Amino acid sequence: MIGNTIMGLAGETVRRATYADLEAVPANKVAELIRGMLHGTPRPAPKRANASSGLDGELRNPFHRGRGGPGGWWILDEPEIHFPDPTEPGAIDAVVPDLAGWRRDRMPALPDTAYFTLAPDWVCEVLSPRTERTDRGVKRRIFRREGVGHYWLLSPTLRTLEVYRLEAGRWVEVDTWEGDAVVRAEPFEAIALPLAALWAP
Repeated sequence: MIGNTIMGLAGETVRRATYADLEAVPANKVAELIRGMLHGTPRPAPKRANASSGLDGELRNPFHRGRGGPGGWWILDEPEIHFPDPTEPGAIDAVVPDLAGWRRDRMPALPDTAYFTLAPDWVCEVLSPRTERTDRGVKRRIFRREGVGHYWLLSPTLRTLEVYRLEAGRWVEVDTWEGDAVVRAEPFEAIALPLAALWAP
């Protein structure tokens, strides 16, 4: 049976949020359920949306569609992913990364459900002042726990890309690039990625 209360951020006892609470969040917000806490953030600001869309565009043709590139991936914007919450039997963590990718040899077809239960092979979070603490903290720990192979943090404010690889259950920093560098970043090192294409003028 799922408990009714959890410890809040300030140490107070609060009611455990449910998936029904997540579904009630207005459509103009991105809602996530993490460790029994409901997280609702506004839709991305223009520079963040531009960075996310730009990265999706750079990866989609060669990897998702296989046009002029290696193919073999599903690359998706804001997929909802459900994982069991280890802190409470029967509860889930429902997370929504900015971008996620699954190798098609692990997931040959997309599920019929409105969400995924298979952990992605790659996740990218586009940082903002409202989301950075969660992206660097609890969400990164969830993706590590679930065995996601690579985790990217993209900052349109600092114009940086941080790439992490999961090794023996720990995140290892592969590299951090900045500005207008052209990079070959795991797991998409088969192409040269121009960071300048991700930044708003």
